[in-house]
Amino acid sequence: MGSWEDNVRRVVPYTPGEQPKITNIIKLNTNENPYGPCDGVLNALSGLNGDNMRKYPDPSVGALRSALAERNGLAQEQVFVGVGSDDVLAMSFLAFFNGEKPILFPDITYSFYDVWADLFRIPYEVKPLDEDFQICLDDYRAPCGGIVIANPNAPTGVLIPAEKLSTLAAAHPECVVIIDEAYIDFGGESMVPFVGKYENLLVVQTFSKSRSMAGMRIGCAFGSRKLIEALNDVKYSFNSYTMNAAQIACGVASLEDEAYFRETLDRIIRTRERTKERLRGLGFTFPDSSSNFLFVTHPRLQAKELFAALREKGIIVRYFDKPRINNYLRITIGTDEEMDTLIRFLEEYRPL
Repeated sequence: MGSWEDNVRRVVPYTPGEQPKITNIIKLNTNENPYGPCDGVLNALSGLNGDNMRKYPDPSVGALRSALAERNGLAQEQVFVGVGSDDVLAMSFLAFFNGEKPILFPDITYSFYDVWADLFRIPYEVKPLDEDFQICLDDYRAPCGGIVIANPNAPTGVLIPAEKLSTLAAAHPECVVIIDEAYIDFGGESMVPFVGKYENLLVVQTFSKSRSMAGMRIGCAFGSRKLIEALNDVKYSFNSYTMNAAQIACGVASLEDEAYFRETLDRIIRTRERTKERLRGLGFTFPDSSSNFLFVTHPRLQAKELFAALREKGIIVRYFDKPRINNYLRITIGTDEEMDTLIRFLEEYRPL
């Protein structure tokens, strides 16, 4: 007789960014927003009571879906929500990529895509970015089982104009095209307005980055009624109550304060542009980022050594020990004060 271990589904798991247990650090490794959520989110939390806890939450998440629909000019039936965009994306892989043809995504991108493909036994092919880390859209014209593109891409921060990306949905009516817009608010045009034009287009977003709510885990997707219905069928076959009462209340509250949302976005963008100039002055190069992070390299510095030296000084950034990008560091945009501390360290840094 064989062992139960023979039937274990074995995959190489996704490695999330480190959440250090040490204190007094500058944490620039997981693209979190350096500013807290709006006051309305905290008020929504304090407004919860025992009744909210003892009862099951609304499985349809109607209040949050309605608020998202109104903000984006869609019907509620065109909106799906989940426990962070990772949950939404995983549900989407499971729901839409069930054919024999491979799905396509870039070789350098969000590293959860191949994990989900392996977990759900979905065939896939990666298409290489060019030498400037640009996505070559012509590589995605051939028949396939689906397409997934992060825009702006991670970890590079490179943005593709929405109009160009829309041609992929037009070219592939036979499959679902997913655009992962985790960072779109920091400098790009969303593809949400295109979902009414292309029945096969699904646009995924998150509250973790631009809305300062990574700890609350709220993600959403926008698409045709048919796509959202299919997603809900998978959700209700898996877990009807993916969103808890606190998530729903806080998500709605966040959407109600547009002024605060815009204010914090503007602060991060200003800091990003200022940091770009200062890093260029120190000899660093990087793709032009439309996100809340920079993907930097230096001709005379080894990224792995610099990563360790920064960490020794309590500045945590992200290093990927992978082909083509193992001499790059991804640096989240923090507050002006945090970025000033980073720059001062880099000005004085001399490798051993």
